[in-house]
Amino acid sequence: MYFKVLLSLLVYLAIGIGSTASASFPNVDTAKIQLGAVKAAVMDLDSGKVLYSKHADWVTPIASITKVMTAMVVLDSQQGLNEWVVIPKSDRETSKNAYSRMRVGSKLTRSDLLRLALMSSENLAAYSLAKSYPGGVEAFVNQMNAKAKSLGMMNTQFADASGLSTNNLSTAEDLLKMVKAAAEYEEVRKYSTTPRFTARFKSPRYSLNYGNTNRFVHRDSWDIGLSKTGYLSEAGRCLVLVSELEGRPVVMVLLDAFGKVTPLGDAQRVKRWLTTGSSGHIAGPALAYEKSKAKEYPR
Repeated sequence: MYFKVLLSLLVYLAIGIGSTASASFPNVDTAKIQLGAVKAAVMDLDSGKVLYSKHADWVTPIASITKVMTAMVVLDSQQGLNEWVVIPKSDRETSKNAYSRMRVGSKLTRSDLLRLALMSSENLAAYSLAKSYPGGVEAFVNQMNAKAKSLGMMNTQFADASGLSTNNLSTAEDLLKMVKAAAEYEEVRKYSTTPRFTARFKSPRYSLNYGNTNRFVHRDSWDIGLSKTGYLSEAGRCLVLVSELEGRPVVMVLLDAFGKVTPLGDAQRVKRWLTTGSSGHIAGPALAYEKSKAKEYPR
């Protein structure tokens, strides 16, 4: 009797597991999703199945999405996260294109620099991490490119750690691979989804308050497991995130959108599409931008 019950239970579990996997997002129809991002990709993280792609092989600047790779290289190096790092004078690219409240010559732990780079997109924090790497910035960027190659990101190149250079280039499909790898790092998940943080510096002592650049991490309606925003005029508005939807982790890569809220609106549209079967429509400037940018890439 015991074995019959056990066998019945195993059959039930096998059927249940199989139906869950095959029935995940059963309503998805790519004809019923519209996004403002010019390049985009959506993936079921557990299965690796790409649920949606739009110009996902087009090479484009990725702005501060770069910092996700920066974080992985820092963590792979196994440099002490509690070690105090001197904030260096910024390089030409960083000083030209970004403002920082951090004081040159003061110190912050590597852990806190990593958190600020991910949650608040602090460019000088990212540069400080690269500068303190064995061999300096050049060695750090070389390792970023080596890491990208090891992940199969064959249409990706990095030129700096912050993403301020327009020579940081990738595709939506390559960034799916990067985000999938980054989701394996506890620190990347934790730091990139920190809503608010007070950084406490020394030499001299002072404190600075920071907030997350993705407002969704503050909302109970979103279960965000990883997040990174990005913006350059050449890259448009960008967002990558991992979120739990219908009980499954989903990766979204949204690149080159118009207006600060369009990537967030796109994320909402992806969520609606996966949960109801239809994303709804975009309109106005975001739609006009998407159509005009698409013409720059004749097929």
